[in-house]
Amino acid sequence: MKKAKVIALALATVAAVNMLTACTSNKSDLTTNSGSESANTSISGTVATDGSTSMEKVIGVLGEAFEQQNDGVTFTYNPTGSGSGITAVQEGRCDIGLSSRALKEDEKASGLTETVLAYDGIAMIVNPENPVSDLSLEQIADIYTGKITNWNQLGGEDAEIVLIGREAGSGTRDGFESITGTKDACLYRQELTSTGDVITAVAGNPNAIGYASLEALKDTVKALTVDGVAVTYDTVKNGSYVVQRPFVLVTKNDTDLTDVAQKFFDFALSEDAVPLIQQAGAVATH
Repeated sequence: MKKAKVIALALATVAAVNMLTACTSNKSDLTTNSGSESANTSISGTVATDGSTSMEKVIGVLGEAFEQQNDGVTFTYNPTGSGSGITAVQEGRCDIGLSSRALKEDEKASGLTETVLAYDGIAMIVNPENPVSDLSLEQIADIYTGKITNWNQLGGEDAEIVLIGREAGSGTRDGFESITGTKDACLYRQELTSTGDVITAVAGNPNAIGYASLEALKDTVKALTVDGVAVTYDTVKNGSYVVQRPFVLVTKNDTDLTDVAQKFFDFALSEDAVPLIQQAGAVATH
C-alpha cells in the first residue's frame, strides 16, 4: 500500500509539471503572436502627394483620417496642379501624384499607372446676380469658342460674357475642354492657377462664367444646370450630369511604394474611405 501511494504521488507531480510547462509555453506563444501583430499594425513615416488643386478636399479628408489612424504617420499634399503632380511622381519627388484627368497615352508609355479614386462633376458657375440658370452643352461650347459673346443671346443682361478658365496643364481644364469639344479653341479672358481662384474671379464679376470642381463649390457663385440637369453627387454617380471627370492616383510602374505610402493607397481605395470621399463631394468608384 505504501509503495502504491508513492507511485500515485509521483504521477501527480509529473502531471502538475507538464501542466505548468504547457501553460508557460502557451503564454510565451501568446506573447510572441501579440508582439508580431503589434509590429504588423504599427507604421510610421511620411506620405507625400502632389498635384490637382481640385482634389484638395478629397485628398485632405483622406490624409487627415489616415494620420488619425496611424500616430507615426505624416501626410503631405502639395497643390501644384495635375500636370505638375504627374511630373513630380515621374521625377520621384512625391509618392503619389494626383490628377483630375485621365493619363494620356504618352504618360502611360513613360511608365506611369493611373488608378481612378473617384469621379467629380465640373460645375459651370456664374455670378449669383446673373439671371441665366441653364445652358446646353452646345451653348457652353459656343460661349467658350466665341460664337456666343453676350448674355442677352441666352436670355440674360446686355453684357459681354467674360470667360474664366484654368491654366494649361490643369486637369479641370483638360476635362472641361474634352467634354465640350473645345480643346485648344477656348478664348479665355483669364487663365487661373487654381479652382479657388476661378471661384473668386466669377464671384467678383457679374458678367463672368467659369468652371470649377463640384467639391469646391461655394455659395459665392451659382452653379448652372446643364441640359436641365443639376450638378450633384447623385447626377454625377448616375451619369446624367455629363460634365464630369476622374480623380486619379498616379504611381510609377517600376517603383514600389514605401510601406506607409502603400498603406495609404490601400486605405484610399477601401470601403472605409467611401463615406469620406462622399463627404468631400466626390463619387467613389468602389
